[in-house]
Amino acid sequence: MSISDLYGELRPRAFAIAYHMLGSVSEAEDVVQEAFLRMHQILQRDEQITSPRAYIATLVIRLAIDQLRSARARRERYVGEWLPEPLATASTPAEQAETVDSLSLAFLVLLESLTPQQRAAFLLREVFEYPYAEVAEFIGTDVDSTRHLVARARNHVRERRPRHHASRRQREELAQRFFAAAELGDLPALEELLAQDVALHGDGGGKVPAQKQPIHGRERVARALSRSMPAAAGWGMRIQLTEFNGQPGAVAIDGHDRLLGVIALDIADGQIQTIHAIANPDKLRHLGQVGDLGALLRAGRRSGDDT
Repeated sequence: MSISDLYGELRPRAFAIAYHMLGSVSEAEDVVQEAFLRMHQILQRDEQITSPRAYIATLVIRLAIDQLRSARARRERYVGEWLPEPLATASTPAEQAETVDSLSLAFLVLLESLTPQQRAAFLLREVFEYPYAEVAEFIGTDVDSTRHLVARARNHVRERRPRHHASRRQREELAQRFFAAAELGDLPALEELLAQDVALHGDGGGKVPAQKQPIHGRERVARALSRSMPAAAGWGMRIQLTEFNGQPGAVAIDGHDRLLGVIALDIADGQIQTIHAIANPDKLRHLGQVGDLGALLRAGRRSGDDT
């Protein structure tokens, strides 16, 4: 099988592993490219690879562990709250469909609390369902140590893992009602849709205006949304519903159809549990052309001051 055939066959799983590990589309793409480059170099020397599938998985997971360790230091210096890069899943490939329940931004944020090795062992075993022996080989440890890593990670995640007890149609209908109420600034309608302990998270990366701390609680989140969303709409921002990380959400766009931000919802038990608003332009570029949210907000505020 040629390297291009291997790439087509193995890339979806390789990318899924890397993205789950790193929470970054761009970093996951870099890791996958590096892994396939290394395999290509091995094959060019006519060296044998017994199992390309296992070889790529091993390379990806070890490169991702190294990348995650270095990323931790950068994220400690991050301005405001760090959130994963959103992954568009409206047209979900089969490989992503297998793991869509573990793609939610809330779940990826939860994984940030694990060590890189715990995260790798947990994802490979619990999400991608590799046998313990293969997981141990991939991360370079023994089976007993792997079982211990998975057990500790599982115990940590179990009580905090988001619950998605709703059909896709139910989630989409709730999202439509939510964004309609938000754009109208309909406070009672918003409060009806939000869970009592809902959390609103924002990520501007210090590059565009965004809240620096999460907002918690139904009343506070509803008030924040009922003020900000109608104001932004009045300044030329439009909302288009789509799907991110297996959950309904929307893109905010300007008058030139350029991306200003992503709003992703986590829905469980018929209510919105978590809202992630990502406006850092570096985390949007893989989705399309990015506009200038800061300029739009400044222009909108000036026009408001003139009236």
